[in-house]
Amino acid sequence: MAYFPVITSTLSENHLSIFLQKQYGLSSKTICRLIKTGINHIYLVTDNAAKFVFRVYSLNWRSNKEIQEEIRLLNLLKDNDLPVSYAIADTQQNYIQELNAPEGMKQGVMFSYAKGAKTLNFSAELHYRIGEIMARFHQITHNFTLERITYTPETVLVSTLVNFWHFLPEDSPEVTFISYAQQYLLKELSQVNSAELRKGVVHLDIWFDNLNIYQEKEITIFDFDFCGNGWQCYDIAYYMMQIHSTETDENEYKSKLNSFLEGYESVTPISNEERRILPMLGVSLYLFYLGVQCQRFNNWSNVFINDVYLKRFINLRIKRWFDYHKLSQ
Repeated sequence: MAYFPVITSTLSENHLSIFLQKQYGLSSKTICRLIKTGINHIYLVTDNAAKFVFRVYSLNWRSNKEIQEEIRLLNLLKDNDLPVSYAIADTQQNYIQELNAPEGMKQGVMFSYAKGAKTLNFSAELHYRIGEIMARFHQITHNFTLERITYTPETVLVSTLVNFWHFLPEDSPEVTFISYAQQYLLKELSQVNSAELRKGVVHLDIWFDNLNIYQEKEITIFDFDFCGNGWQCYDIAYYMMQIHSTETDENEYKSKLNSFLEGYESVTPISNEERRILPMLGVSLYLFYLGVQCQRFNNWSNVFINDVYLKRFINLRIKRWFDYHKLSQ
């Protein structure tokens, strides 16, 4: 009997463990444990005391070239002593594994393990340190170019957001607001003084879920899956936005935001034009990731992407940030 075609699958932990033992020369005691599903599936790989993380990409999510460029970036950062989780080659010096899944050939990459744990709320001192690390990342990659996407206002606000429109009724207040915000941001960002904006590589997704903290001092940044080219202040804006979403107390938010910005500027300055557009870039990235979530609907499930979730995300994240900074007023 022929199998019915599938659009996405979850690879067996036990069989993946056997595969990785062979590819990476790991011991027979190696075990895999699925720790996260989504656009990519993440497995914790344990071989006695050694730990690694194996990422399995969704079918056709990234090309081999895009993954190779991510790995090239990680090697550059590692060589410059930036605390990142980096790719690990197998015994044949290959970084990318081919995995013949039911839906088609998928890719997988092994990464170094980031010690510590994810923390939702952490001290102003750690925010300062993250600011330093981000600024060093931007210094290393200033005017550096990857053969990957270039994030422009159009790619952020139009190309991906197109996936959102059919998820809510056209006449709903949320759709009306998103449409207005999109047009407002496109107009405002078309008028920026781009000569004052640093260009290079951006991570685009630095927040508490993509960094581990060990013993309240050692920070490791990971998951560069969305890395690309663009205005480097996109990263600053995204991180500011994340502090705002996790710190509900106004004074605490301002204190930790200032600490992060001070840490960043202890390494390299933020121009006046970059600082001016940070609130707008934050909203832009909220809209971008709203589009990504809708684009990868089949990875997130009906339970997650529904009317209640989308309306809460729009009103409590996007509109709250938009109104907080009095954009368009």
